[in-house]
Amino acid sequence: MTRFEANLLHVANLLVGGTGLVYAWMRYCAVPAEPFAVVNHPAQPTMQHLHVLSAPLLVFACGLIWQAHAWARVRTGYRERRKSGLSLALSLVPMISSGYALQVCGSETWRTVWITMHLCTSALWIAAFVIHQWRAWFGARAPRAKIPS
Repeated sequence: MTRFEANLLHVANLLVGGTGLVYAWMRYCAVPAEPFAVVNHPAQPTMQHLHVLSAPLLVFACGLIWQAHAWARVRTGYRERRKSGLSLALSLVPMISSGYALQVCGSETWRTVWITMHLCTSALWIAAFVIHQWRAWFGARAPRAKIPS
């Protein structure tokens, strides 16, 4: 993976993850100022729009690194950070598809299903991404134990 691809992935994750977390807080935790308010926070619609508009950047970044990084690691049997990498790969498709399904769903029941799936897979994605990066950052800098010959 090139430095450009890594930076693109980091920026996309910050944009999509950040706007998603803030939007989720506004939607589920914030208390509306007025009892008959349509939204819980005045910036809630803007945050939702920023989240939806920045999501294709993350989809593009993940597609860009799939062949050269993710699939190459699986194919060659590379073991470091395998669990967090597989968690990322397995949560990607349901996270993306549930996000798109939310935009076009008409039924309240299905909307609840897609919201639940999107929140769960997004939480898994964020946690796995942080762990994956943490282990890459600190694992590369940790002293290696010497194996006696």
